[in-house]
Amino acid sequence: MAEAGTGFLEQLKSCIVWSWTYLWTLWFFIMLFLVYILRVPLKINDNLTTVSMFLNTLTPKFYVALTGTSSLISGLILIFEWWYFRKYGTSFIEQVSVSHLRPLLGGVDSSAPSAASAAGGDADANRQSVSECKVWRNPLNLFRGAEYNRYTWVTGREPLTYYDMNLSAQDHQTFFTCDTDHLRPADAIMQKAWRERNPQARISAAHEALELNECATAYILLAEEEATTIVEAEKLFKQALKAGEGCYRRSQQLQHHGAQYEAQHRRDTNVLVYIKRRLAMCARKLGRTREAVKMMRDLMKEFPLLSMFNIHENLLEALLELQAYADVQAVLAKYDDISLPKSATICYTAALLKARAVSDKFSPEAASRRGLSTAEMNAVEAIHRAVEFNPHVPKYLLEMKSLILPPEHILKRGDSEAIAYAFFHLQHWKRVEGALNLLHCTWEGTFRMIPYPLEKGHLFYPYPICTETADRELLPSFHEVSVYPKKELPFFILFTAGLCSFTAMLALLTHQFPELMGVFAKAFLSTLFAPLNFVMEKVESILPSSLWHQLTRI
Repeated sequence: MAEAGTGFLEQLKSCIVWSWTYLWTLWFFIMLFLVYILRVPLKINDNLTTVSMFLNTLTPKFYVALTGTSSLISGLILIFEWWYFRKYGTSFIEQVSVSHLRPLLGGVDSSAPSAASAAGGDADANRQSVSECKVWRNPLNLFRGAEYNRYTWVTGREPLTYYDMNLSAQDHQTFFTCDTDHLRPADAIMQKAWRERNPQARISAAHEALELNECATAYILLAEEEATTIVEAEKLFKQALKAGEGCYRRSQQLQHHGAQYEAQHRRDTNVLVYIKRRLAMCARKLGRTREAVKMMRDLMKEFPLLSMFNIHENLLEALLELQAYADVQAVLAKYDDISLPKSATICYTAALLKARAVSDKFSPEAASRRGLSTAEMNAVEAIHRAVEFNPHVPKYLLEMKSLILPPEHILKRGDSEAIAYAFFHLQHWKRVEGALNLLHCTWEGTFRMIPYPLEKGHLFYPYPICTETADRELLPSFHEVSVYPKKELPFFILFTAGLCSFTAMLALLTHQFPELMGVFAKAFLSTLFAPLNFVMEKVESILPSSLWHQLTRI
């Protein structure tokens, strides 16, 4: 019985919701008809006469104050809506309407799946969203002491956000510490140092650890944060390499003696790979590019399974500096695979190589007359593929947006990745004659192939909607984050802007021309109510007088 009663109530509720959803017009006219019938008992005519007399006694100053207050309130709403839209990317009024009013009016809650298959689909979508919005370590990140801090000294601006530095601290604790550090005094000190928020406290802890023992991670910290030049950082990394190799050889011999030894060997491996990679980056920054390429190749051969460091992206940039395009193509053939995760470096480097074959002779006028050749078509398709993966990069390569120092972490397909790529690869695009011209002529054509990038992609998954929020956390506040797809202004911002302007104009006109505005208001109201009066007269003429008299007596 209880289930039957519950089912009946649910059906009754659904019927009421359906009626309010589809028959609201009929309800509206019925209410108007009832109000008109009961106008005599409710004394509506007398009340309207009283209201009209009251309004006639009001001076123009009242109307100026009324319209001015309306303009002020709508202006405040406009300012709040604009601020909310700039910060959160949506309209506050629209969000409240969808979140609170829609369920009351019978809207379906999109977060509640209606079936098991829908739940499975939502789970897959969520997993995809999480994987695409994962924050990655920037393989070409700069040195804090020698580069980021120098920028702060010159400009007074902080190039790194707290969120970015906190992620780096978590990376350091993951790669450079293990459970057995408390058994070694120097490593125990460094385990605490990586958790310190104050840079001077970290540096002091590193010096304290070095007083106890030759600690590789202490040299790493000093090279990253205390060294003010790349030369100083390289010297410290060489000392770290000497200490790190010794720890690695000792742990390699003991790695099979237990889980603790295996964890320590894993830590020592991460430390050694990190040191060698940073030494290669130092050599690249100091102009010894061939030496850097050799070090990167040796590192990739020695530790082929450690793909988390993305050393191949460092190698691609160094090979492009040497203009060794055949070697670049060989690296791309290995890493530009459908089963491997993509990056802006992979996609745009592939596009650069194909553009290089045709860009020096490319002319948009000639191409429009004769059509694109096969090589030109391949280059354009490669550019479209790269732009679909990360649509923010072309504006930096074409210098339509100013570059900033890249963050220590990037979001793939986001503005942070675009900055990191363009910061190091803009010079390589400029070196290839006509490449930027070809990019300028063709990159916007990508958006015609994917009119709804958040719903359906062409060669990749739909563009993730979480990039803007994550990039705002990764990039400094003085940088204007690139947003894709470009969001249109919500309706309520446009509505409040129009309302504010209209009421302000009415307040000004009423203050300047009170009599003329009074005449205009009366004419407007009479015109507005003319159709209603016409309908009322027709109703009175159609209905029999006796029936009308009986209805009004109810």
